Amino acid sequence: MTDASLPRLEFWCDLQCPDCRTALDDVRALRAQYGDALPIELRHFPLEKNKHAYAAAQAAEEATAQGSGWAYAEALLERTADLARDGEKVLLAVADGLGLDSEEIDTALIDGRHTLVVDADQAEGRAIGIKGTPTYVIAGRRLDGGQSQEGLREQIVAIIEEHRG
Repeated sequence: MTDASLPRLEFWCDLQCPDCRTALDDVRALRAQYGDALPIELRHFPLEKNKHAYAAAQAAEEATAQGSGWAYAEALLERTADLARDGEKVLLAVADGLGLDSEEIDTALIDGRHTLVVDADQAEGRAIGIKGTPTYVIAGRRLDGGQSQEGLREQIVAIIEEHRG
């Protein structure tokens, strides 16, 4: 297989989860190693224990609609402690910091326009057995980082290299 046919990597994430923040380092390393040849998709799995995670997922979807979904998600993950403490204020501050329309993000949180996307991700995640975050899915294999992230990047690389042939 050529690089253009690398398997898609799904990064199942709770944007208020400190473990997902740590996992972001692996995602960045994989991007550096494979570039655009490795499609990486952010999937939402907000955990009930994280009070602002569901709103964060909706805000990230609005940031995606504005063309900056990954940048927004990464910036939120860098501020998980702030998000836990200050909630919506942080969602809007991150948007402002990236030059996004924070008023539109606020409106999206009020009107719920991205609720179905977040709900669909959560339902699919549950259906495929995801119980916590971060979790990766690549080439039909689920790699759970909720308990430990040790060795996950190496496992992902091994799966990618299997598909490269």
